[in-house]
Amino acid sequence: MAFNYYFTTLAFLLCFLAPSFAALVQEQPLVLKYHNGILLKGNITVNLIWYGQFTPIQRSIIVDFINSLNSKGAPLPSTSSWWKTTEKYRGGSSSLSVGHQILHEEYTLGKILKSQHLIALASKTHFTVSSINVVLTAKDVVVDGFCMSKCGTHGSTKSGSGRGTYIWVGNSDLQCPGQCAWPFHQPIYGPQTPPLIAPNGDVGVDGMVINLATLLANTVTNPFNSGYFQGPPTAPLEAVSACTGQFGSGSYPGYPGRVLVDKVTGASFNAYGVNGRKYMLPAMWDPQSSACKTLV
Repeated sequence: MAFNYYFTTLAFLLCFLAPSFAALVQEQPLVLKYHNGILLKGNITVNLIWYGQFTPIQRSIIVDFINSLNSKGAPLPSTSSWWKTTEKYRGGSSSLSVGHQILHEEYTLGKILKSQHLIALASKTHFTVSSINVVLTAKDVVVDGFCMSKCGTHGSTKSGSGRGTYIWVGNSDLQCPGQCAWPFHQPIYGPQTPPLIAPNGDVGVDGMVINLATLLANTVTNPFNSGYFQGPPTAPLEAVSACTGQFGSGSYPGYPGRVLVDKVTGASFNAYGVNGRKYMLPAMWDPQSSACKTLV
């Protein structure tokens, strides 16, 4: 069963509505109810399945991001301090580490994929309750629903090796960067404010980091559609998808908020990572304050 991570439709459009209307929307209480199901806690292995052509630099940006989630070496505000909010959900911490990496550079399933293809790719490494299999598709791969209603998905499945979770995220660079890589590209809808400079110099991959961050947090807090979410289980608002479009303090529809700027490159970011990396990470719902929390 897959749970879509919506960036268009209502969630995306709300990012660019007039502030007066958005204020009315924000006045509504934001509560993600716990539905008494299993959460992913403890040591979690993240297996990466790369489908299509990714450069070594692109792969390292994403691997470094995952390794940054539980690293204590980066200065504040850090990627790990962002991830630490997931500890406030029931059950304690979720410690992620990169496991297997599988390269599918020959487009063995073609360049137009459907949901069953994503599950088949995710199944290239065993499913377990202590792992997340992540499928990453290259910029020239078209996935059913990509850029129309979603920038990625997460879900769960059962196989001979057991029950497990999976994520898919696509590189939107050629297809819809204004939708799935905002604020590093001008949006399709709403105010056409200048885009921010991507922290790693790659609009598509830096956008993938935002969406992967969203889906990893959503997965560990709602892996089997019985964790934390608001709304119908078929289209839930989850830990980060409930906070769409917020990256820094003072954010409002069409404006990501006040973030940090690299004095040398002019790139925008809000989190430090390992190996000198910088990332832009979205707000996450904080169970203690029942509000969306940004790093800066």
